[in-house]
Amino acid sequence: MRRSDRLFDLVLILRDGRLHRAEDLAHRLEVSVRTIYRDMDTLVLSGVPVAGERGMGYMMTAPITLPPLNLTLTELEALHLGMAVVGEAADDELKEAAKTLSAKIDAVLPEDRATPPTGWGFAVYPFQDAAAGFRFMPQIRKAIRARQKLKIDYSDDSGNRTTRVIRPLQMEYWGRVWTASCWCELRADFRLFRIDRIRALTVLAELFVEEQGKSLADLKAKYKDASDEKR
Repeated sequence: MRRSDRLFDLVLILRDGRLHRAEDLAHRLEVSVRTIYRDMDTLVLSGVPVAGERGMGYMMTAPITLPPLNLTLTELEALHLGMAVVGEAADDELKEAAKTLSAKIDAVLPEDRATPPTGWGFAVYPFQDAAAGFRFMPQIRKAIRARQKLKIDYSDDSGNRTTRVIRPLQMEYWGRVWTASCWCELRADFRLFRIDRIRALTVLAELFVEEQGKSLADLKAKYKDASDEKR
C-alpha cells in the first residue's frame, strides 16, 4: 500500500470521532507502531485536525468540510487547481511561491482546526494525485445542489474497479485530498469516495428526494452516535 493511501485510510478510521490507540491502528493497517507515529505527525503537519499523542491515542477533532469554509467551493477549487499546476512546475521559484501562497490560503480556512497553518497540506499528497479528480468536482457539486444521482466508475486502493450509482451528499477536504460522502445504492449504505479515484462519471436524469436513513443529516447522526457510544 502506498503511503498516501495509508494516510487516507487513517483519516477514514479517525473520522468517527473516537479515540484510537496507535497499537490498534498499527494492527489494522499491518504496519509498525513507529510507522503510525510518523504518519500521525505527517497528518498533523498537513493541517488534518488530529489531536492526541504517543501513548494516549489519536482522534479527529473536526473534519474540514464544505460549506463551513469561508471561501466558496468554487473559489477553493480554483485555488486548489492553481496550486496543483504550480506545484508541478519545473521552476523552483514558482514552487517556492506556491509554498508561500499556501500559507496565505491557510489563513482563510476554518479557524477551529486543531493545528496551526502548515502549508496547506504540502507534506501529505502529491499534487498530481489530487488533480486527477478536479475534472469531476463541478459535476459532483452541481449534483449535490440539484439532488441528482450519479453513476461512477470507481477504483479502490488495490486497483479494483466497480460501477456505483450514488446520491452525492457532501464534498470534503482532507489535507489535499477531496472526498465525496454519498449514499451508495450498490451497498445500500453510506460510503466515502476519493474523488481522485473516480475514473468516469455520468450524470443521471434521475433525481433523489430526502429519505429517512439516506440523508446528510442521517450520515452525520451516524458518526455522532458512534462517537457517543465510544465515550
